[in-house]
Amino acid sequence: MALRRPFLTLGAAVALAALGAPPSEAQTAQQPTTLRIALSLPASTLDPVQSTAATVRNHGFFVYDQLFGLDSKGVPRPQMVQSWTASDDKMTWRFTLRDGLAFHDGQPVRAADAVASIRRWAQRDVVGRALAAATGAMEVVDDKTFEIRLSQPFGLVLEALARPTGSALFIMPERIAQTSPSVAITEAIGSGPFIFQASEWRAGDRAVYLRNPNYRPRDEAPDGLAGSKAVYVDRVEWLTMPDATVGVNALGNGEIDFLEQPPPDLIPTLERNRRIRVAPVNPVGSMAWLRINHTQPPFNDPRARQALLYLVNQKDVLEGMGIRAAEQVPYCPAYFMCGTPLETAAGARGLREPDVARARELLREAGYDGRPIVFLNATDNGLNNASTLVMAESFKRAGLNMDVQAMDWGTLTARRNRREPTAQGGWNLFITIANAFDAADPLSNLYLASSCDAAPAGWPCDEELERLRKAWAGESDPEKRRALLEQVHARAYEVLPYINGGQFRANAAWRTNITGIRPTTVPVFWGVRKE
Repeated sequence: MALRRPFLTLGAAVALAALGAPPSEAQTAQQPTTLRIALSLPASTLDPVQSTAATVRNHGFFVYDQLFGLDSKGVPRPQMVQSWTASDDKMTWRFTLRDGLAFHDGQPVRAADAVASIRRWAQRDVVGRALAAATGAMEVVDDKTFEIRLSQPFGLVLEALARPTGSALFIMPERIAQTSPSVAITEAIGSGPFIFQASEWRAGDRAVYLRNPNYRPRDEAPDGLAGSKAVYVDRVEWLTMPDATVGVNALGNGEIDFLEQPPPDLIPTLERNRRIRVAPVNPVGSMAWLRINHTQPPFNDPRARQALLYLVNQKDVLEGMGIRAAEQVPYCPAYFMCGTPLETAAGARGLREPDVARARELLREAGYDGRPIVFLNATDNGLNNASTLVMAESFKRAGLNMDVQAMDWGTLTARRNRREPTAQGGWNLFITIANAFDAADPLSNLYLASSCDAAPAGWPCDEELERLRKAWAGESDPEKRRALLEQVHARAYEVLPYINGGQFRANAAWRTNITGIRPTTVPVFWGVRKE
């Protein structure tokens, strides 16, 4: 059964955290501990700038640290930064790093490292590009201090420096950060709480991280992705389970300690085991996004994209994925997800009861000629696979000639970058699973970007949506900003960079001897205690 295969939801995740100081070297020597986690899709590359894949971001949170971290309320809090100032007009920002920060190779973290990392990241990430476009100058003041001088208003400076997803902003040594963003880095050296063991890395199978004995956690209690990142285990082994049932059995037998997102149909089995705890760890949840290739027919015509709105039934998608009723959001049209301060239904249509006649009419107006629709399907990801199959069957009702092509997620992430016609290896549609950080707001929502060739795979292109997104980011008045949010949302339903396939809350499962688990949306593993 498709739903019994392992999967990783983009953005569905857990942080393991506990208060107090990290263990002493003597304690560590006496009580070595290994945490074995089953995240279904290990990172296939080491470069968190070049790749937007959630697996690469997950790897990044082990190895690197951030200038600011988002707390549980989404507020940026200082992480590597000790102090900062902003001019009264919010056009000049100065940041000073904490004392004692060091990279894994023993070199101190300098302001030059931060500036070089920001510059490389800003060439690829949607939020980074917006910050760069608003920046007149970014300069090193001294070894611990750097300054950003804006040339135009930008209301999200701290939020940008705390960017946790897409291409998350991680700080790496200047010599590595000077690598062109079009060239993948080959060294994973950061200043974060874990040290990557390159000699033990087997892409697609396992990754190993050791506690960084020189990491200096902040004094504040952990809160979301902010605060203390004290580590209480000596070693983390990130494993891939070849089959979902194998993963569930391994957790039950104590061979692994943590299963990020067990398949919904196997959760009852886990709940019956008194040595396992099952609980939702992503407070807002995740959403299946249908990504559309805007450059290839028929979906280069907006009417063909609109037709899909009248064929997607979110309830059917969630049922097909095996999501239990208590964990479903039966209908959510919000591009910034339901249950968040930015939830809105402005301009929404479709996504409930299918209207096949309306879909057929729109496809006819768009000149659809019966050509195959290539729908990429990551069959090693249970949620992606199930939602793909449900949608493909629905699309057939309107006369779309569906060509569902099976592959693993790693192959899909490479294939989606191809711009050729479908007959030459291109594509029309694929599913990705996003979390609340991925969808956070009009600027940071990566797949909402409609900047043509500069947009992520799918390459939506709309000047008006880009103008509205930029205006929202630059507006500081709350009422005007809300009005712009509604306009962004309504325009998105005209352009359709992607389609919301259904929102749900996911569960994680872990052994009861693992303590300190709390929700943070992305999988970070500092602070875990293993009894």
